[in-house]
Amino acid sequence: MNQAPITLVTGGSRGLGKNTALHLARQGSDVILTYRSARAEADAVVAEIEGLGRRAVALQLDVAKSAGFGDFAAQVRQQLATVWQRESFDALVNNAGAGAHASLMETTEAQFDDMVNIHLKGVFFLTQQLLPLLADGGRIVNISSGLTRFALPGYGAYAAMKGAIEVLSKYMAKELGARGIAVNVVAPGAIATDFGGGAVRDNAQLNQFVASQTALGRVGLPDDIGGVIASLLAPANRWINAQRIEASGGMFL
Repeated sequence: MNQAPITLVTGGSRGLGKNTALHLARQGSDVILTYRSARAEADAVVAEIEGLGRRAVALQLDVAKSAGFGDFAAQVRQQLATVWQRESFDALVNNAGAGAHASLMETTEAQFDDMVNIHLKGVFFLTQQLLPLLADGGRIVNISSGLTRFALPGYGAYAAMKGAIEVLSKYMAKELGARGIAVNVVAPGAIATDFGGGAVRDNAQLNQFVASQTALGRVGLPDDIGGVIASLLAPANRWINAQRIEASGGMFL
């Protein structure tokens, strides 16, 4: 009997990460998900995945603190051996993140450093630590943002890090190609989640503005993104590599 694939999703306790984990479980994948502090939420996602007939574990990880990545990789190795009797997992989704909204003039060095540590340094060095555990022929999906294509005031620091991730993803694809590992970017548009304080979801004026600037006439929902990521990791999409796939419903066309 073929083994179920195992996907590691960072930031899988809520929002797009949770939605992605559930889509992957419905698609037949087992899941390792990470959470920063919301243990109860993460455990609830694990229970939901197990309810779908798949196996899952939740591990604590702060992607802003690269000093802990070696220990985290050791935990992943241990869970793979204990839960799955395996030495590797099949796909990595670098999803965990946080927003910062401030004009260029008002952005503090602390805010900027947070964006670097979470969205760029974190992705770079976490991936580096996990690569020995990622199976040959595996996949990586890095999460970017529609804000790398269009510019909205107040997101300069955040978007700059996501732009760097898009370049980094091409280099990952080039260097990991010898191992048969495909690397792609999914760039969500504005999504109604609690990200950034839930502004797109809760601010009716902002929600209406985004909808009016989107070809499909509404803001995005978590289901719009989790499904894209899961489909990109499906066996039929193995030949897609080094691509930026925007999932925005057609914002600012």
